[in-house]
Amino acid sequence: MPGNDATRTPVPESVTTPSRVDTGIGRLEFTDGYPTGETATKLRDHLDYLHGVEAFMNSVQGVSLVALRDGFQNVGINDGDVLLYSKLMDSKSLFLTGNADTVYFWAFLDLSEGPVVVETPSETLGVIDDMWFRWITDFGLPGPDRGEGGAYLLVPPGYDGPLPEGGCYVRHSRTNHVVFLGRAFINEYPGNDPAPAADRIREQLKVSPYTPGGIGSSIGAFLTGNGPLGQLAESKSPRFVEGSGLAMNTLPPTDFGHFEMLDALVQLEPAAALDPDTAGDFAAIGIVKGETFAPDARLRAILDDAAAVANAAARTLGMGAHPSDDFRYYDDSAWWNMLFDGGFEFLNPPPRITADGIEPFPNKGARTLHARTSFFYTATGVTPAMCMRLTNAGSQYLVANVDQDGGAFDGSKTYRVRLPKDVPAARFWSLNAYDNQTRSLLQTDQISPRAGSQEYPSPAAQAEADGSTVVYFAPTQPDGVPRSNWIQTDPERGWFVLLRLYSPLQPFFDKTWRPGEFELVR
Repeated sequence: MPGNDATRTPVPESVTTPSRVDTGIGRLEFTDGYPTGETATKLRDHLDYLHGVEAFMNSVQGVSLVALRDGFQNVGINDGDVLLYSKLMDSKSLFLTGNADTVYFWAFLDLSEGPVVVETPSETLGVIDDMWFRWITDFGLPGPDRGEGGAYLLVPPGYDGPLPEGGCYVRHSRTNHVVFLGRAFINEYPGNDPAPAADRIREQLKVSPYTPGGIGSSIGAFLTGNGPLGQLAESKSPRFVEGSGLAMNTLPPTDFGHFEMLDALVQLEPAAALDPDTAGDFAAIGIVKGETFAPDARLRAILDDAAAVANAAARTLGMGAHPSDDFRYYDDSAWWNMLFDGGFEFLNPPPRITADGIEPFPNKGARTLHARTSFFYTATGVTPAMCMRLTNAGSQYLVANVDQDGGAFDGSKTYRVRLPKDVPAARFWSLNAYDNQTRSLLQTDQISPRAGSQEYPSPAAQAEADGSTVVYFAPTQPDGVPRSNWIQTDPERGWFVLLRLYSPLQPFFDKTWRPGEFELVR
């Protein structure tokens, strides 16, 4: 029998569910707490939609790499081959915010058969990331070889075989495939000719399977039973594929194809490459390691809608347009960089560099998800060297998508931006223009839509009498403006710009030097 009032615990209304709840997805109905069939169906569909949006936005980085690798393979560049831009990248290549200033060399490496040794060329700036765009190591100037070139032993997940005692830098990957991306500089050569840098890469870059017991393994270790003794492996030059002038597409899809590429990545790599919560997010929409992704008509329609909304959200973040994210580098400015919000791991801002050493920010223990989505929607390759506050090392970037009045750049109009004298870049600086839709170099009659301090592939920008540099963005060359100070735009396309500072100097970090805002001329 029911107890009397003295034996009942009062039930606060706040812990109960009313019979009718009006929400953004319509009315939800319950019979004394139990959902009606219609409500359960409605919530199932809505949860599938929410999981779809989250799966899309939390996999932008991985899908970007699948698309990049597919783009390579579609033009005959296989794992282990190296795409080399010996005359620099141009707008025929659809790459997320690639530059027209440095000699790129780019490869995907397959570690599934065992560790791989990469001998890196000297005087380069590079990074190796896994297939979820997680940083494995820098090489070159910011890496342990410090620009002298070195041997990097890349070890796949699950490998339990012998490793060398020394002679190389051992780095472990959480995925069986990795992306290897390097840049070489041309500012040190007469006329900024890229040929010597490209020749050095061809001569020095080697990619070989690891031979246990070879270089790095001593005979003493073998004699004491602490390791094998093997033949010295012969370094191998990879197959180089010329990238300059090559028309190729490496862009990820923005529709349901995103989920198909996500499934391809989940199937490609070990299940342990993902944490269980992230894998669970994907599994909630049917993407599971070892299983076939085959959504029925109901789920397919929901995922189509989820992709449309998630892409719109990722684009809003990637364009720096989210109303409450604080990505601005200066107060009241169009210039921004999402990496200063959470660093290269999207956890904590990059540490301050003080006279007493490194001063880290407090660890909040939370991933800056919006910064991560923003970065990988727009860019490729992540490394501490892209956002460290260290002078004369690495590189720094600022993005601008709007003019001084907050209007998006219109390709049919003329804009100008003034860079004060003494641009704080020890190596070089540049401005590159990008198509809003593709986030790739803007395609116009100028195959290299850039201006900067280098003389190649376009003339070095000319300074004003006061030492400042004014660069114009317009569909036709403004009267009295030299080609060196003009970047062509397309009247039919929106655009944005990246300011690059290679080997940045202190005035950038203390903000005593600041680029001007974009002025609408006409």
